[in-house]
Amino acid sequence: MLFPRMFRVRQRFERPRVGDLAAEVEGQLAGLSLSGVVGSGQRVAVAAGSRGISELPVILATVVRHLRALGAEPFLVPAMGSHGGATEAGQRQVLASYGVTEACLGCPIEASIASVVVGQTRSGIPVHFSEAALAADHVIVVNRVKPHTAFIGEIESGICKMLLIGLGKPEGARVYHRAILDRSFGQILEEALPLVLSRTPVRAGLAVVENAFHEIARVAAIPARGLPDAEKPLLKLARDLLPGLPFPEVDVLIVDEMGKDLSGSGIDTNVVGRRFDDHKAQGDERPRVLRIFVRGLTAASHGNALGIGIVDFCTERLLGAVDLEATRRNAITSLHLSAARLPFVYPSDRDALEAALQTIGVEGPEQARVLWIPNTRDLHEIECSEGFLASARERSDLSLLGAPRPLRLDPRGDLLPFQDGD
Repeated sequence: MLFPRMFRVRQRFERPRVGDLAAEVEGQLAGLSLSGVVGSGQRVAVAAGSRGISELPVILATVVRHLRALGAEPFLVPAMGSHGGATEAGQRQVLASYGVTEACLGCPIEASIASVVVGQTRSGIPVHFSEAALAADHVIVVNRVKPHTAFIGEIESGICKMLLIGLGKPEGARVYHRAILDRSFGQILEEALPLVLSRTPVRAGLAVVENAFHEIARVAAIPARGLPDAEKPLLKLARDLLPGLPFPEVDVLIVDEMGKDLSGSGIDTNVVGRRFDDHKAQGDERPRVLRIFVRGLTAASHGNALGIGIVDFCTERLLGAVDLEATRRNAITSLHLSAARLPFVYPSDRDALEAALQTIGVEGPEQARVLWIPNTRDLHEIECSEGFLASARERSDLSLLGAPRPLRLDPRGDLLPFQDGD
């Protein structure tokens, strides 16, 4: 089969970023005036653990130092629902893969998955909260604010979601995901969040927003009484800074790797245009990507390939890295069963790409509109097929980095990366 020729482009994205991250975190925490709230010797649970936050060890170590300077005794509580196989050992392993360890932080990690029901919403949802965090004198939650991959609202992924699903531990995560079948997340938040804030020692949240280059663009310390209103403008900023594909109509999207450290859905549905349907864009959703081919799974996913069901074609290499039990467990907890279903699997990149190109309905595969990206987070430089060349030349936000050239494959039939000068 003749494959389309490809050329590389660099996308221009806004790039606000924090210069001295530790100093900014310290300054934000100082603005909370915790010295009037946190007493000497009091225990403070620092809740954290979301996937792939940039410079997370620096952020958490700075929070710990600030609390120790107040005379407090901080400790870390994983706030990741059922991730890490819903076990204490698994959640410690996930944290360690992010560089978050007791030695790095200078404080203990209490990774118990036990939760306590602190109340019941008016519609009958039991509200779970981490037993370890509830036993502390104070709780500070650290998380990234960003668009969710499955729903739209004024509040999506961030501090408030972590207070419910993350600190709800595995049982709380199961309860909330079941509740979402009948209610919106906004409705659940409206009912459950006041109970959490009034019946637990949550004092503040530290929110971070990342730019399109996976750098920290904003840090904001929020008193508990300021939630959730303070999250709304942060979510808008995060949405404005979210990277995307350069073209709205794509026949085949090649993705080098998917993974839970890159997106909760393995591949970010905000980027590939499958936020409401695993297999195609809905309504006026953009981009419209007809077929998705994913080549591999990140090591930091620890075999959890949730989101593989969004993929149309993959390699045996990717499937061989999948922990089916961890993937099924995450799918059942989130009630997103289709996200764990298997795509068409092929022994090599060549075989998978040939199969994908047979399903797109163009006259010849060499004319197909193909994009090739590292993953759905790192999109500043990507490969585009020759069919996009005329449009790319007209775009002021794109820089062409070379002329079109053939795809290269190794003797096994796997794609070779383009080298400078190709």
